Amino acid sequence: MAKIIELPKLSPTMEEGTLVRWARSEGDKVDIDDLLAEVETDKATMEFRSFERGTLLRKLVAEGAVAKLGQPVAIFGEPGEDVSGLFPSSGASVAAPGPVTAPPAAERPTNAPPAPPPVGSGPVVESRPTRALEPRTPGAPGDSAVRGERGVAGAILVPASPRVRRIARERAVDLDGVRGSGVHGRVLEGDLSTPPSKPLVLRPGDVARPASSMRRVIARRLVESKQTVPHFYLEADLDVEALVAMREDANRGAAPDAKVSLNDWLLRACALALRAVPEANASWIDGQIVQYARADVSMAVAIEDGLLTPVVRDADRLSLGALARATKDLAARARARKLMPEEMQGGTFSISNLGMFQIDRFAAVINPPEGMILAVGAVRDVPVVRAGAVVPGKRCAVTLSCDHRVVDGALGARWLLALRGLVENPVRILL
Repeated sequence: MAKIIELPKLSPTMEEGTLVRWARSEGDKVDIDDLLAEVETDKATMEFRSFERGTLLRKLVAEGAVAKLGQPVAIFGEPGEDVSGLFPSSGASVAAPGPVTAPPAAERPTNAPPAPPPVGSGPVVESRPTRALEPRTPGAPGDSAVRGERGVAGAILVPASPRVRRIARERAVDLDGVRGSGVHGRVLEGDLSTPPSKPLVLRPGDVARPASSMRRVIARRLVESKQTVPHFYLEADLDVEALVAMREDANRGAAPDAKVSLNDWLLRACALALRAVPEANASWIDGQIVQYARADVSMAVAIEDGLLTPVVRDADRLSLGALARATKDLAARARARKLMPEEMQGGTFSISNLGMFQIDRFAAVINPPEGMILAVGAVRDVPVVRAGAVVPGKRCAVTLSCDHRVVDGALGARWLLALRGLVENPVRILL
């Protein structure tokens, strides 16, 4: 008997995914645990393996399309089985989405205003119908007054879950204008629709493309971080002359894959500073301050369409050589999109280094629920004063972004002081 196959949760934080590639064609037999497709989640490109046995009768989502968690993506059944009555839209052809490009000016009538084409496309099959916004009238079945839900100072509240309220905020939907389809008029996710946005005007050569799942999640998390985490910033200029010299000595004659980067030295120094100032190794979670007994350091790795933060576990307990091998492996698999979701979760602190791009200094956005992130700039050759004389020196600017709910100015300064002591006396990093 035919059966609808839905998109499963392939990572703990996944809410939607981009179907990158179908591994099976319509008419193919599929067994349990066979690779059905590859799906790009908010963390990585994951394998979507079949939980069912049967013949792939119909694909409901095109390659490159975005599907919501639990959305129908395929139909399994017996060869030749009629599935037209199983799913209303199963007979629709699957069309691959593509970027929208403005046509050359010569192809448009000179007297016609530029009419922007629709931007992007979604999956062929929606998980549930979307209701249009309808204004409420007092006493209507969906009205809050009838349902009797009131908030602060007697204000009438629209019954909806926290998740639906968050989605409504993200889509700029006013819940007061939505008629709920749930029990007692409760607003469900399927009741939400996005109001029309300002028309997009494309000029010749402009291209509008749908954001990837990763980019959408990055955008959402960064907005949430800046809106909900009270950031403040501490800057320091570190003397790295001894550290650079020690690194060069350690790498002299070493095989290319055995060399230790400056970022490895700094990452281990950060972990040791967390051990030295444990009060700074903390997070704000559900109104509580969680202090960690481990130094799991997330490192920012730039990839083609975003940023991943694999975690170096117990970075304070690893030797410098072992830490360097771990960072090389994590960075390589991050760029290949081969990291497992659990390898990008549970960090207690982050480090982001843009020094290789000749950026002198910058401020990074905190990666919740972590309490701090260190932004590292380039090593600079600068004149410094020693014993009353101006001599050549090397400096590196770092900026510590702190969550003020967890880390106060004095505490952040103590942590930076501990980091300075390690970096400017690098033999301590080896101990």
